Amino acid sequence: MSLSDTFLSSPQRGGDLIALDDALAALTAIDPRRGRVVELRVFGGLSVKETARVVGVSVQTVMRDWKLARIWLRRELCRTERRAS
Repeated sequence: MSLSDTFLSSPQRGGDLIALDDALAALTAIDPRRGRVVELRVFGGLSVKETARVVGVSVQTVMRDWKLARIWLRRELCRTERRAS
């Protein structure tokens, strides 16, 4: 299941989307390019190649940023979930 599928199919998507937005804001503060890659891929629906063109980097860089951003966001969202429990 993809990152976007996880949140868009969840019955708790309102709270999950807020948590995702908070985590994405934190990621963007640390690494603006990775934050932009996530925005373009998840919310813009762009492909890796399209994202690379918009951001002005190579496809390989987008793939690396996308992978690391997803790992970082999952970790942050798990922390948020644990704190809420």
